[in-house]
Amino acid sequence: MSSRKMLALVAVLLSLLVCSFVQPSFANRSERILDFQSWIQVHRDGSMSVTENIKVICAQQQIKRGIYRDFPTKYKDRYGNAVKVGFEVVSVLRDTNSEPYHIKDLSNSKRVYIGHKNVFLKPGIYTYTISYKTSRQLGFFEDFDELYWNVTGNGWNFVIEKVEAVVELPQWAEVLQSAGYTGRYGSKGKDYSTGFDEQGNITFTTTRSLMPKEGLTIAVAWPKGIVVEPTTMEKLGYMWKDNQSAAVAAFGFLILTFFYVLTWFKVGKDPEEGAIIPLFLPPKWVSPALARLIMRVGSSDDKLFAVAVVNMAVKGFLTIKEEDDNVFTLKRTGAGEERLSGGESKIARKLFGSKNKIKLKKTNHSKIGGAKEELQKCLMKAARNKYFDLNSGCFVMGLVITGLTLAVVILGAANLGLAVFMTVWLSIWTFGCFALGATVISAWRGFAAPGGGIKAVNTAGAMGITLFALPFFAGELFGLWAFSSAVSPLAAVTIVVIISINALFYHLLKAPTLAGRKLMDEIGGFKLYLSVAEKERLNILNPPERTPELFEKYLPYALALDVENEWSEQFAEVLAAASKDGGYRPTWYTGNTWRSWNMAGFASSLGTSLPGAISSSSTAPGSSSGSGGGGSSGGGGGGGGGGGW
Repeated sequence: MSSRKMLALVAVLLSLLVCSFVQPSFANRSERILDFQSWIQVHRDGSMSVTENIKVICAQQQIKRGIYRDFPTKYKDRYGNAVKVGFEVVSVLRDTNSEPYHIKDLSNSKRVYIGHKNVFLKPGIYTYTISYKTSRQLGFFEDFDELYWNVTGNGWNFVIEKVEAVVELPQWAEVLQSAGYTGRYGSKGKDYSTGFDEQGNITFTTTRSLMPKEGLTIAVAWPKGIVVEPTTMEKLGYMWKDNQSAAVAAFGFLILTFFYVLTWFKVGKDPEEGAIIPLFLPPKWVSPALARLIMRVGSSDDKLFAVAVVNMAVKGFLTIKEEDDNVFTLKRTGAGEERLSGGESKIARKLFGSKNKIKLKKTNHSKIGGAKEELQKCLMKAARNKYFDLNSGCFVMGLVITGLTLAVVILGAANLGLAVFMTVWLSIWTFGCFALGATVISAWRGFAAPGGGIKAVNTAGAMGITLFALPFFAGELFGLWAFSSAVSPLAAVTIVVIISINALFYHLLKAPTLAGRKLMDEIGGFKLYLSVAEKERLNILNPPERTPELFEKYLPYALALDVENEWSEQFAEVLAAASKDGGYRPTWYTGNTWRSWNMAGFASSLGTSLPGAISSSSTAPGSSSGSGGGGSSGGGGGGGGGGGW
């Protein structure tokens, strides 16, 4: 072999030997970012141009085809509303040559994959240059404007050996103050230095390597008036565009309100009230319970049933015994059945059947609930459409508008699964909370009513039910917070307002008929007689003589019209005198609440304790649930992170 061939062979062997040492040197090194340079230009119109040079070591571990870079485009403002910033890729290079890329939408960001899925990189050092434009990243404050920018993002899985950021402000913009933060999200590390380059641009340079999930965040402020601040109308436009679910909810609210107001003017407006003249007799054939239902324009409650029970007692059909633990026992006397109204007769059959007495306890909830339902059906049959119109069809149309609005809001939610779940959960939970709230209010009314505070059980009961209800109310607030986080606070608040509008117009759409208005005027005249306390005025009107019998006779009407205290006060002296003379007390009532010297207390207690007992005993057990310098690393705009693919 000639010497020339020998030299050539040696050269080849040496080359292979060198390659064998050099190639593994990259393969054996851990992948990392050697240098992360960011050039940030702030424009007068408030937009920004950013160029990032990212030098990486590829060892075919995570970086196989190239790298990816995440850019957050959706944020939450301090009120929890969505803010969507602009983002547009201008160019992507690898070692100064154009490189293919594609963009994938994530839940709150865009991911730019750099490289081709079928092209794998050789181990080595590569520099990626990403240029992009973004907008709505600046903060406009009272005394200055500011860029608060996460340069690297805190989502990288690689060590970043060095970071340098240069901020180029518009001409004549002076840096008023600046700050920087290094470390993991929320950290306030100061491992950086600042300076100015030859063009006067402020620079930030890290003084140590950043570990995985660490980053650099900067803040730079300049005088106001250099960058154009969005107008109020532009900000509102951004807000509605970013929070489309709230815009839909607001649109639904406007349609619903317009529909209800228009409908109310057409069918829900009450006929004009006539002159109210004191009357000493109730309208013929109008029982106390029917009088209450008509005056409440079809709204039923537990007191409606209590009024009927007291009226049955006054007629001699039954007696009421109140025990110390607020348990009432109703006992049939065997008399007075012929004097009962149609609704009262149905109550009697449902309550007693073949028995003579019944306790108002949960064990009898089926009978008591059935009796309440029968009474309401009977009264509604007698009064609906004749004396008032509920306009239910119009209300159902309002519910349809509400349902469609809610459906569109939910479908546009950022977290669809959570929005659907919380809607179903709140629909059930809120109903229970309303029922529980009504019970709490009723309990405290019984405590605050004259005579109600005498019994310690009233206080203990009101306190107990309140403490029991607090966790459920807290759960309601948590549910509303979770729902608002799924759709946006603005949308959630608007939905709550829409539901409140429905509740309001449920009552407003109810309207008396002309015949009903006339009857309400008559009942109002009788109520005036029951409630007026001025003796001189009543003497002029020549009212009936006050007697214990008259007090008992019209007590059910006073309870029905919520003037039991006023009616009782008119008879305080008469009943006290009768009690002294013959030991007067009503034959139909037994209990500690009766005191002839405190008739207001007796009547008020009867008007609150009895409905409360009825409410509790008519519900099935278990039917309700029992169960600068203020920043940090990772803050501001920009950010994200990246990795290899």
